[in-house]
Amino acid sequence: MYKQLAALFARYTTAHLKARGKPHAFYAADGQIIGAVDLVSLADGHLRVAGWSCATEVVLHMNGITASAWPVLRRDDVAKAYGLGAKLGFDITVPLGPLRLAEIARFGIELHGADPAQPTIGRPLPLHRIRWVQLRIFVGFIWAMLGQLPSAIGWIATRDPKYRARIKQSLHLTTLPQSAELDPALFSDTRSPSPFTPDDSITIIMPVFNAFDLLQEALARVKEHTDLPWRLILVEDASTDSRVRPFLREWKTKNPDQVVLLENTENLGFIRSVNRAFEEALLWSDPVVLLNSDALVPAGWASRLIAPIKLRRNVATVTPMSNNAEVFSVPLICHPQDLTTGQADIIDRTAASLNQSTGQADMPTGVGFCMAINFAYLVKNPSFDTAFGRGYGEEVDWCQRVRATGGQHLSAGNLFVEHRGGESFGGKEKQQLIAENNQRVRQRFPHFDNDVQRFVQSDPLRSTRLALGLAWLGAQDVYPVSIYLAHSMGGGADAYLANRIATKHHALGRSAVVLRVGGKQRWQLELVTPDGTISGHTNSLDYVLQMLAPIARRRIIYSCGVGDHDPATLPDALFKISNNGRHTIEVLLHDYFIISPSYTLLDDAGIYHGVPTPQHGQALLNSQQIPLQDWQNSWSTLLDHAKDIVAFSSSSAEILTTAYPAIAGKVSIKPHQLLHPVPLIPPRPAGARRVIGVLGDIGLQKGAGLIQDLALSLEQNDIGLAIIGNFDTSHPIPSRIPVHGGYRIENLHHICERYGITDWLVPSIWPETFSFTTHEALATGLPVHAFNVGAQGQAVTDADNGFPIPFNKGEWQGANLRDHFAKIPYSIESAA
Repeated sequence: MYKQLAALFARYTTAHLKARGKPHAFYAADGQIIGAVDLVSLADGHLRVAGWSCATEVVLHMNGITASAWPVLRRDDVAKAYGLGAKLGFDITVPLGPLRLAEIARFGIELHGADPAQPTIGRPLPLHRIRWVQLRIFVGFIWAMLGQLPSAIGWIATRDPKYRARIKQSLHLTTLPQSAELDPALFSDTRSPSPFTPDDSITIIMPVFNAFDLLQEALARVKEHTDLPWRLILVEDASTDSRVRPFLREWKTKNPDQVVLLENTENLGFIRSVNRAFEEALLWSDPVVLLNSDALVPAGWASRLIAPIKLRRNVATVTPMSNNAEVFSVPLICHPQDLTTGQADIIDRTAASLNQSTGQADMPTGVGFCMAINFAYLVKNPSFDTAFGRGYGEEVDWCQRVRATGGQHLSAGNLFVEHRGGESFGGKEKQQLIAENNQRVRQRFPHFDNDVQRFVQSDPLRSTRLALGLAWLGAQDVYPVSIYLAHSMGGGADAYLANRIATKHHALGRSAVVLRVGGKQRWQLELVTPDGTISGHTNSLDYVLQMLAPIARRRIIYSCGVGDHDPATLPDALFKISNNGRHTIEVLLHDYFIISPSYTLLDDAGIYHGVPTPQHGQALLNSQQIPLQDWQNSWSTLLDHAKDIVAFSSSSAEILTTAYPAIAGKVSIKPHQLLHPVPLIPPRPAGARRVIGVLGDIGLQKGAGLIQDLALSLEQNDIGLAIIGNFDTSHPIPSRIPVHGGYRIENLHHICERYGITDWLVPSIWPETFSFTTHEALATGLPVHAFNVGAQGQAVTDADNGFPIPFNKGEWQGANLRDHFAKIPYSIESAA
């Protein structure tokens, strides 16, 4: 147990380590400067060191491993300062592997050959506040693990992968989106009596500068869609488009009792135009709505926007959700999104159906594209500050002043207003104003940036934003939306899914939905866009169905359901999401969960006996204790309704059709392509010691139980062993065997050089559906050994540098593994 926690803590340390080093110089024996480290950075599991040196070689020492580089980058600044050649720079980035806390302070750097009197000059890499860094990591790990005690107990008792997935998610050891619980009241019908009386009305202020075509639509929508008595103050700011002022005069003539037209004799800019309108609005006592001429309001907008002001006295402003409104933006916060014609009205229909109270979050500021202002606060603060020039940031300044007096700024999550940002005042001008006025806001309100960052990180509007984001996706209605069912464990299946979404959807500017199981709650719903992901989780399938309701055209793709809280009901849930089979269903065979609760088809002893049958399948690993016949009956319904069933190897297709013969005609075989380029690794020099590299994260099904016995056998023949990945420490191995931890494919050549790896072993003991690890190992050009079972066996059998290991079904494979390496002596020359 201690070893498991230590290994987990080492991974946590690497993943969460963020530190920076102190620049320092190297001096020769005579006191002359011969090099310097300018940058030391530890983040994302990697160490980066950059600087310059006269040395022939720069060597890093870390975690018992060394990495070398040669100064080859141009450093004209150094050449000029010290009269040296320009190619003196180095910039090294290397993976760290799992770290113990003490090792953080043991990184060092050496310069070789810089000074004839001192062939090697070395010193440690000093890090800023190293004790604080170590303490922060340790306390963070303890706190996170205390919160995961139930999952840890579940993993120890059952070895169910869902518990391991929860722990990894909690410790942020996966790349999956971090989500929060979705508001269960989002779809509740809590309508209350209207707060409005027949005497209630609003004053709308709209400054106008050019944008003639959009102006016509904006005004038409105000007239057609405003559901409260209204008056409109138009401020024509000396537009250069000669059509604008005559049009506004005519529009006022047609609406004489509702429209006030102010015409500026010269261009005053947005702020002064609004201030002029504020003076006029103060003649009445109604709530004021500041509305841009590029904001297009939907039907019934006004009552939804004004209601919070009528219901709560301390509400100073209310701003709706939009496609382009900073913290009010949908689908991603602070990220503008263009809309097609009519899309906003469809999104607003979903907004109008949401619980009004759940979308009323306390905001750091309002946004002036469509902002309702409480008259009581406008009287006390009757103008925007003209120090902000022609605009942008002025409403932030006003809102912060009001907030200091107790005024609250709310969102209207039940209203969506389209904003064609930049149409009226120009996109380029806006960007310039942002740069200038943001600094002014920071000087006046130093807390504001932190307030916004805290809001973005917590995002109390996540549920509303996700619901409207899914409505945005459904409103596109030009192609079926892909809804993927996936697990939360990461690994090859998840890497494939990410790549598929990136190439099949994002490459065409499209988004997708991922419904993930095995996390904190049963369902994690993710909207994956080309610009980012928004997600949330819930235990309610009905809630998920309500979220997905705006998506009328769907394609349901089963990717993997391992780790689901109630897997026997998973096929029925997918069937409901497909609207009882009316939408296309596709099944991807990433494992054998469809055949058995033991998704690897291993029994309780970790033995593969072949394709299980209801009569001979009860010994399989099965924490659910579900009869195999009932399990297969449940999943056969999904397979029967599936239009496409995709296997990634002929061996996995054969296993699937053996279990379900009736679906044979639907199954197609589409082998995966490698997700990343793999470096070709030259063989070690003649006479080098043989070292077997075990590639990938190794657990029970990946052959962890075989490695200890293999290590003893190899040692007798002076053959080394190195684990390039993470290793399940419930299967103890000798401490002398290095466990590198997580790695990147592009770094394999460095890793092989460090450990002296001569060939690869993929010790997986289950018939993998496709093995990325095996194909990556083969692509390096080094000899690759794998059991002759499943996709990994098929791959090594077909490859020139593959060496299949005999595999006997129903038996422990330790003897086969030992005999294989005893019978196949390795020759460096022959491998080359």
